This record gives sequence, structure tokens and C-alpha cells, in this order.
Amino acid sequence: MTDTVTRIDTLEALLALYGTPGAASLRKVAHTMTPLYRKWIMSSKLCVLSTVGPEGTDGSPRGDDGSVVQEIDPGTLALPDWRGNNRLDSLRNIVADGRVSLMFIVPGSNNVVRVNGRASLTADADMRARFERKGRCPTTVIIVEIKEIYTQCARALMRAGIWSATDAHAHLPTVGDILAEVSEGEEGGRAYDDAWGARAARTMW
Repeated sequence: MTDTVTRIDTLEALLALYGTPGAASLRKVAHTMTPLYRKWIMSSKLCVLSTVGPEGTDGSPRGDDGSVVQEIDPGTLALPDWRGNNRLDSLRNIVADGRVSLMFIVPGSNNVVRVNGRASLTADADMRARFERKGRCPTTVIIVEIKEIYTQCARALMRAGIWSATDAHAHLPTVGDILAEVSEGEEGGRAYDDAWGARAARTMW
């Protein structure tokens, strides 16, 4: 099918299909934290971290039991790297290419706040200690130098009805199901799913 689809491969062709940006969509951009952007971002317990590197792109959800990031100064945010699966896709990309984007989400709100900037990693003990939870600290902290902050149009979340679709996941396969499928039954399955809750509780921080 892709061989028969006409691709848009020039900026001129793309712009010809759309109107000019609305004035508000350009004026809403800030380059450092402002009081209201700060209030919004610090209310977010969940963000999506997007990175790019020589092996491709990565999008990773990042969550915490309080603000998902800390503000170091008005131009800098810090995001802890809590324990995951050790694939390190995002971190490998940051080491190779510091360009990152963050999408901050707050339950119940159809608005999203986006931050674009450049990131680096640190294992500095004092920085890690800022995020201490239950006697544990993240292995590294992602430091994001802000280039721009702006709100995302709410239409995507409104169209999806994301906050009203509370049972939309009921028919979905579990991670154990998926792992069993891709490993041809060698891993995963019901035993994996049954053990996951306790394992996650032990290794949350």
C-alpha cells in the first residue's frame, strides 16, 4: 500500500495544505518557567519523554508519586530515572544526542504542557539525593535545559475522551500474553502476570 501512497516530501507542499498558525499558538511560547507554567508542570505526576539517537527515536512514560520533575532554576528541570527494565533506550539517546521533548499530563485535564530542550545525565550524589524515596535514590537524573514551553491544543484528548473511557482496557491482552506471543510461549503467560504486582511493589524505587 505504501508504494501507491503519494507522499508529501517538501515543506512547500505541506504548508499548502494548512493555514497559518493562530496568533495565540505562537504567543503562548515561553523560554523559561513562568509562574503559571510552573504551577501546571509541578502539578503533573506523569510525563512522556521523547528522545532521538543514532538507533532511532524513543518515547517513554515517566511517573512519580509527586511532581514528576523538579525545577533547578527557571531554565532547568530535573527528571529522576527510577528503576525500569534497564533497556536504557532513552538514556542511550540522551548520551548520543541531547535533544528531548517532555509532555506533561494531569488527570482530568485535556490540556498538555510541552517542553522542548536539551538534556544531559548526571549521577551526582547530591542531585540524586534530591529525589530520595524510602531510602533509595535514582541511579541517574536527567537534566533538561529548557528551550521552549507551550501548551498543546486540547482537541486530541477531547477527541479520544481519554478521561471518560475508564473501562477501555478491559479487553486488552496483558503483558504476559504479549510476552508469550512474541517468545512463542517460552516466557510470559499467566505466571508472569500473577507475579508482576508483587515484583513491582518491591522495586518501585
